[in-house]
Amino acid sequence: MHYEQKVRHEIAVWEHQLFKPPGWLERTSKTIGTRINNLIPPKVHNVITTTIKSIVRTALFGAEYSPHRPVQRDIGLELTDQEAKRLFSLYQKIATAEGAGTGAGGFVLNLVDFPALIAIKMKMLFETAHVYGYDTKQFDERVFILKVFQLTFSGHGQRARLLDSIKRWNTEKKQWVSEADYSTNLDWETFQKEYRDAIDFRKMLQMVPGIGAVAGAWANYTILEELGESAMNAYRLRRLNDDADRMLE
Repeated sequence: MHYEQKVRHEIAVWEHQLFKPPGWLERTSKTIGTRINNLIPPKVHNVITTTIKSIVRTALFGAEYSPHRPVQRDIGLELTDQEAKRLFSLYQKIATAEGAGTGAGGFVLNLVDFPALIAIKMKMLFETAHVYGYDTKQFDERVFILKVFQLTFSGHGQRARLLDSIKRWNTEKKQWVSEADYSTNLDWETFQKEYRDAIDFRKMLQMVPGIGAVAGAWANYTILEELGESAMNAYRLRRLNDDADRMLE
């Protein structure tokens, strides 16, 4: 019970952080990102949107990200959190190395980094689901993963809706029985724009000659850190809600 109280406090702190007014870095990222987006030709926007759409569809409907790690069941939350932290540390090291390598390689390799980083994130989220006892073979669990991804990289205007969806997942997941419906109804343009707004400033530093490798490593490390924090707290909420439901049965 003591650990559960600690977790609830950490979740409350995380939620508070989600709704804090944007800081300097976030405001700068949004401003610069908007200016750059306005200068980019529509054809390029279409290519970026198509790339994100392809990777997300692979996560939702394919088997590429399905982890070999078994679904861990009947393991206490404290031990589960410890395993999740080890997992996040591993993926941060992978992303940091990838960011440093592409950051040192100039503009062309930075373009390669864009889909590669999304793939790393997706693999981490799929493994995280299994660590917390949720089977990614189920379509609704894959939708939940996408909700966590969106929450991490969404603007303030979307966060309340996404967090509410995560908190009510035991009820909401019942509507995700059709893969076709989800793919059709997702606003892909908004999805990719908010994702890019969230990471643009950090990833642009990666393209600056002389500091690209260091900036790329830092960018990917902090991006994975944010995603890991969101994933851990989202799945903690799931576990606490599931425990409460079992007590009422």
